[in-house]
Amino acid sequence: MTATELHIDQELFEILASVSDPEIPVLSIVEMGVVRSAKLVDNIVHVEITPTYSGCPAMDVIGDDIKSAFKAKGYEAKVDLILSPAWTTDWITPKGRQALEKYGIASPLSAEVDKEALLGNKKVVKCPQCGSLNTKLVSQFGSTACKALFQCEDCLEPFDYFKCLK
Repeated sequence: MTATELHIDQELFEILASVSDPEIPVLSIVEMGVVRSAKLVDNIVHVEITPTYSGCPAMDVIGDDIKSAFKAKGYEAKVDLILSPAWTTDWITPKGRQALEKYGIASPLSAEVDKEALLGNKKVVKCPQCGSLNTKLVSQFGSTACKALFQCEDCLEPFDYFKCLK
């Protein structure tokens, strides 16, 4: 996402883009797609964010990090959670998907392919270590609720797969 796509002033966008996702620190909250809007009203930055799933424990930390980032630049910030429309993995930016792969987490696939992959029916989840599609589902639950645990049958490395959420 760009500042223009989000309709956010470039300075506010750059501050938000400096805030890391606390669970995946190589991604900014902008790359993760949780930022819905930001606008300056009466010297207060109003930021709207959408959680990746209801009850996501990282949202409080993200809110605090947003406030701290703006405070460091001389702004006061107010953060609101927006629950509708619900966040989807489609909102992860292409740059964010590349960062996930480099970090060792397989990027989400389409909803249809994801369903088959999580049933263990198709070898479609690419190993972020060696690039092989010779992978298997170990558990539908990985390091967090939004990830599944896979293992590559070529390099034998375990890895998280970011489940497709729609």
